[in-house]
Amino acid sequence: MPGPSRRQFLRASLALSGFGLLAGCSLLPVSAPAPKVPVVGFLAGVSQAAAQPLVDAFRQRLRELGYVEGQTIVLEYRFADGRDDQLPGLAAELVGLQVRIMVGAGSPAALAAKAATETIPIVSISGDPVGLGLVASLAQPGGNVTGLSNASALLTGKKLQLLKEIAPATPQVVVLWYAPSAISAIELREVQNAARQLGLHLQPVGVQGPDDFDSAFQMVAREQADALFLIDSAEMYTRRTRVLEFISSIQAPSVYARREWVVGGGLIAYGVNFPEVYRGAATHVDKILKGAKPADLPIEQPTVFDFVVNLKTAQTLGLTIPQSVLQQATEVIQ
Repeated sequence: MPGPSRRQFLRASLALSGFGLLAGCSLLPVSAPAPKVPVVGFLAGVSQAAAQPLVDAFRQRLRELGYVEGQTIVLEYRFADGRDDQLPGLAAELVGLQVRIMVGAGSPAALAAKAATETIPIVSISGDPVGLGLVASLAQPGGNVTGLSNASALLTGKKLQLLKEIAPATPQVVVLWYAPSAISAIELREVQNAARQLGLHLQPVGVQGPDDFDSAFQMVAREQADALFLIDSAEMYTRRTRVLEFISSIQAPSVYARREWVVGGGLIAYGVNFPEVYRGAATHVDKILKGAKPADLPIEQPTVFDFVVNLKTAQTLGLTIPQSVLQQATEVIQ
């Protein structure tokens, strides 16, 4: 049987080449790889229960920006339960998951995130990002870290002034702080500077570690202070019920940074509105996912503040809150 003619061979070759051209064009369905859902790591020094209101604010803002968890974004959480020594390992876990962005919720968490990676963008929430060495400047962070400041170090003078107005017979103030915390050390220096200007004598009492609270409480009790200034930290905040029980037992006027302390029985709190700060963190995450570089994304300063007064605690302590102070309060607990 004779084989195919040269003309038949050419026709077959052209048909095959034509099929190849069609396969490469849009006329035939071609499956494209599905876009990879970004994973965002959330690292906090406090416990999950303590962080939940802030996590809720963060997630709510992401939803407002159009993100759907599990579909267009995945959130990986790690909580150190008030133990800073756990943060480096937790940060390394998030790096191992190849997260697109890491949120450092609190100064120790932000420092641990920065130590864990020089390439993954970090949205930090810290008291003094420049003083802690997280960024070069507020306007031009300059590395892989940006975020928000909760201005905790800058507000110490205002808190001490309010404490003096409410309890003027308080020449000696005990400062309870967590000694291993870098940001707490910065805040202590700010409190000492403010105390000199206000003519107050400070007695710092440092909690030396997570197992040192009882001995620190004994030292505070021996000081017989007129008032108490608490420098907040993840360790303090995670154990706030225990701390508040002690402060209530010594019957001393006290000032804090977060409203939760006053809701729990403290006298006054002055500081940033933390849910608003965490909403801002979600906005920063959105900007980075859309192409912004942390090095060029300025650190955001707080604009919303809480000043909470507990009148029931004031009555227990025999204090009358001046009307001029009450007029400044954003919340009064009866």
